Amino acid sequence: MSKKVSRAGQGLLLSLIFIAIPALAAPAKKAAATAPITSNLSIELSSQLGADKGIELAALVERFNAQSKFGRITLTDRSVGQGAQAQLTIIADADDEAALLASRRFKPLWQVMKDAGEPMQTLPVPRYLVPSMLDSAGKVQALPVGLSSPVVFFNKDALRKAGADMSTLPKNWNEWQDVLGKLNQSGVACPMTVSQPVSTLLENASAWNNQAFVVGAGKNEQIAVNGLVQVKHIAKMSTWYKSRYLHYFGRAGEGEDHFTSGECAVLVGPSAAFPSLVRSSAFPIGVSSYPYHDDAYGAPQHTWADGPALWVASGRSALEYKLAASFVRFWLTPQNQVDWQVNAGYLPLSSAGLVATQSSKLLKDELLAQRVAIDQLTFKPTSAFSAASSYGHRAGVRRVLAEEIEAIFADKKPSKQGLDDAVARIRSGRMN
Repeated sequence: MSKKVSRAGQGLLLSLIFIAIPALAAPAKKAAATAPITSNLSIELSSQLGADKGIELAALVERFNAQSKFGRITLTDRSVGQGAQAQLTIIADADDEAALLASRRFKPLWQVMKDAGEPMQTLPVPRYLVPSMLDSAGKVQALPVGLSSPVVFFNKDALRKAGADMSTLPKNWNEWQDVLGKLNQSGVACPMTVSQPVSTLLENASAWNNQAFVVGAGKNEQIAVNGLVQVKHIAKMSTWYKSRYLHYFGRAGEGEDHFTSGECAVLVGPSAAFPSLVRSSAFPIGVSSYPYHDDAYGAPQHTWADGPALWVASGRSALEYKLAASFVRFWLTPQNQVDWQVNAGYLPLSSAGLVATQSSKLLKDELLAQRVAIDQLTFKPTSAFSAASSYGHRAGVRRVLAEEIEAIFADKKPSKQGLDDAVARIRSGRMN
């Protein structure tokens, strides 16, 4: 990366990473008077980050507990609807998040921090950040602990064996077709697979190609994934699926296991998967940018940042909120931000964490996926068509989109009919 690109990426990313801890010299405002803090206090943090990233979260919690004067965090692994609501919940599933928002069983994070006397500054929220953790006024409702954006991971050994030019990897889908053909001819049974297919094959394919994922705004917002470019894109993916260039293993992260096993040579998936893929693979992994269609007007535009967020339950005591706020502040410190990026793979949450990461000369390889993702997120200013939307987080929407993609891949419908049906079902509320 040239110095020019690096400086631009750093400056633009500061608008992406919208939660910042204050300068060390800035004193925190005193919290409202509460009962004395007791070290016997304990609150639950329930997570859905999975086993591998759960290990990194457990390490963070352990470090916090070792220095906390306010109490302890107890980490559990259960879904939103399982048992009593935890004081803190990390939600990764779109339908679970929609259920939480519908029931309004949370307290806005900005209010938690304010009441606890913990400062939390916010920068202008970029339009390429999926706004599911923000309220209508742009205030932070939840901490986006798992920001990510889709990239291409590839097995370096498999591509070399197939004769692909590693110095000029493809940037668009047509060029990738040539590489997948070489992989197929070299004996690779699964040239490419995907993780989180609705995000990688529809949401970000729309934004990156400067196509509207939704139209309208607010209560008038409507799904719009059946435009000409989207129909063409899913048709190409369906053709690849039928020719066995593209393999589809499920609606979540199933493709990642088929990549790390060596079965599939290329994976299109979230940038945050990088450290987990490296830890699970016996081959060197490369990272390339998410492909675009070179005949789409305005492409490439920019991708979206999205991922799990930390929500705080409502109806808790002032002491519990003080402990929760202390944990959030601890998570945003520079060293913890560096550790979280390197080991969990997510984008930084604080400007201090960003500066610490950018100034380090030892993290070039460890943060490769994040840097590719940052370049995409900041590639061009947001257009009228590419602004991020949380519409896909509405209950049933992502499931309907997945069902229609699967019907197209199974040759039950042509691409246009499948996407037309998806739009009709979602707009009418007929999602069963």
